[in-house]
Amino acid sequence: MSPTEEDQNTEHEGTPSFLPDFCNTRIIFLMVMIAELLAIIFSLASGFSGDALWVRFALVSLFIQWVALGNVFVLCLARRWLERLEPVASALSTYGLSLIVTLVVSLLATFFVPESSVSLSGSNTPSLSFVLRNMIISAIVSAVALRYFYVRDQWKHNIEAEAKSRIQALQARIRPHFLFNSMNTIASLTRTNPELAEKAVEDLADLFRASLGHRNQIRLEEELDFTRRYINIEQLRLGERLSIHWDIQADLDQDAKVPALMLQPLVENAIYHGIEPQTRGGEVSLAVSKDKEGLLINVSNPTPPPSIYRRRTGNRMAQDNIRQRLKLAYGGDAKMNIQQNADVYTVSVIIPENKPS
Repeated sequence: MSPTEEDQNTEHEGTPSFLPDFCNTRIIFLMVMIAELLAIIFSLASGFSGDALWVRFALVSLFIQWVALGNVFVLCLARRWLERLEPVASALSTYGLSLIVTLVVSLLATFFVPESSVSLSGSNTPSLSFVLRNMIISAIVSAVALRYFYVRDQWKHNIEAEAKSRIQALQARIRPHFLFNSMNTIASLTRTNPELAEKAVEDLADLFRASLGHRNQIRLEEELDFTRRYINIEQLRLGERLSIHWDIQADLDQDAKVPALMLQPLVENAIYHGIEPQTRGGEVSLAVSKDKEGLLINVSNPTPPPSIYRRRTGNRMAQDNIRQRLKLAYGGDAKMNIQQNADVYTVSVIIPENKPS
């Protein structure tokens, strides 16, 4: 299945609801905190003071927490059903379930707790008035909560869409000098070694296909293959001046997901700044392993003389490109470090095992 087909299938799996996962511990904690805040507000607004205020706060807090946790429990159980509905139907169903939970808890409260203690107005009112008042408050709070979830979901989608656009723009950049050099190399090979020229064209086509693709993440095996194809093209041009040392951990998970076209630009940077300026060339070392923090990638190259390094532009731009893509994909969990001494320049990237943010 092609990447385009995968994207199309993903889009047609169903319309996602803007409601959060009420089974998530973070959402449960948020609901509890909001319920406690409401309990504080209603208790202070009642006019009680001294010990009576604390008693009232305890009972009102207990009542509102039961409503909140009841909503979380019911909505968690109904999650799969709600996800199958259209967003509007899902929102209306959630709204109705919330009112039903409030009604049930209010009716139970009239049997077990004195009304004057849990009534959100603080007055000793008949049961019907107590239940209606709670229903009205629940209707308002639920509507505000649904509106918040909707706005939050729209904001999240806008951020994700912007991030995907930026990632695609960043990973689509290919240095013009690489294209020109590759075409010149292929042109010279067509006269001396047509078979090798054909292989170089295939490698170059695969690189461009990858750079123009819409996948933000690919398997590590694919990323390593793209990098090898790029190195094959560069070795045709640089010959013995370019030496590559591969150090790939044997038991590495080749199916692990990594940002598309992240490793190849690091190697390109190493060759452009560390090998091309050197008359004798040098060695680029590429190490990929796994540690407790995640996938560790190290790319090392000889440090060029300062006079040559200053004349060569693009090093900072390429590194900022990769740093931005890592931040967009993983937030602050991914790391990129640079170490430089008189002989070796090393870029280290740590990709966490968890899914992108």
